[in-house]
Amino acid sequence: MSRVRTGLEIFLDPAGNAAGLPRGARLGIVAHPASIDAGGRHLVDRLAGDARFRTVRLFAPEHGIRGEAQDMESVSEGADRATGLPVISLYGESEATLRPAARHLDGLDALVYDLQDVGSRYYTFVTTMSYLMDAAREAALPLIVLDRPNPIGGREVEGPVLSSEMASFVGRFPIPVRHGMSSGELAGLFNEAFGLRCDLRVVPAAGWRREMHYEDTGLPWVLPSPNMPTPDTARVYPGGCLVEGTNLSEGRGTTRPFELIGAPWIDARALADACASAGDAEGLDGALFRAAHFRPTFQKHSGHSCGGLQVHVTSRDRFRPFATYLVVLREAARLAPDLFRWRTERYEFVSDRLAIDLLLGRTDLRPMIEAGAPLAEMEAAWRDDLAAFLSTRSRFLLYPD
Repeated sequence: MSRVRTGLEIFLDPAGNAAGLPRGARLGIVAHPASIDAGGRHLVDRLAGDARFRTVRLFAPEHGIRGEAQDMESVSEGADRATGLPVISLYGESEATLRPAARHLDGLDALVYDLQDVGSRYYTFVTTMSYLMDAAREAALPLIVLDRPNPIGGREVEGPVLSSEMASFVGRFPIPVRHGMSSGELAGLFNEAFGLRCDLRVVPAAGWRREMHYEDTGLPWVLPSPNMPTPDTARVYPGGCLVEGTNLSEGRGTTRPFELIGAPWIDARALADACASAGDAEGLDGALFRAAHFRPTFQKHSGHSCGGLQVHVTSRDRFRPFATYLVVLREAARLAPDLFRWRTERYEFVSDRLAIDLLLGRTDLRPMIEAGAPLAEMEAAWRDDLAAFLSTRSRFLLYPD
């Protein structure tokens, strides 16, 4: 199988001008550690040797240009230690820092966005992209999106569509949890269907097909965030991130975040058996629930031994991550009703709504989990919205099956 060429590689191909920029264009670069070519060379380093462009400043999304900051940890500004270029934070102490100010765009001819997404609505990079689209429109600048493959494939779509009252940094627009789109496709959707209307120029990847998972691309995997160590993590993340909205550990502080979940008061065997039985009864396929014990080194339950389970994906094509973790949360709440709690602390700059509701994207699913509703009943709640989204989505797909 031939290797996929990313938008970065096509953008910098000396034989072309995929973004239509003038020679000497002054660029603001939105990048992170995964902004590399197939040889591991970073976009900023490659631009430094390309006389067609001049990099003026860097913009740091959540986790930072170098990917060192943990989730919900502010990213500082200053000079990038590797290049000396000024760094503008797009994830600071307040919600206002999530968008670049007009002064940050002075002296630029274009913004270039190259962040590896993981195919889930909650992952904040695509919301950052939408804010950059707003800023680019207001500053009359083109936004160049260097597209990359969706690492969990571009066919499967799953989960509830976000309702407007649940909009936040973990979901701005009415898309489902697992959207099955690349960043470039989402940019087209945001620009036209949701009215952002900037000068958007998507540089598609070459050779990616919708059935491909990341392991099929021939590209090296680089952590796009500190707790996204492998494509396996991305595969479970559309469900595993829901655990952030609870008092269970989502496995941060272990080597298998989002696959391992648990708490000191969880009976590991009971939870694994309950999830396996429920999965058999309710038609879940593609996953194995293994009783597990772990001790997180940081964040929730740091230093305490936790019982729980590990979700092992046994079939990439049949696994339904969102449905799987709905069942896990339902069973965890049922087995320990006096100890299981929803997170009430501030979450991604939001204090007036529960984190789990922001992640679910609607308010009716949490009570259903609490009541032990069958999976089919929960899935029926979003079926019509998902069908409507699929109809809209079809107009913005760039890649073949």
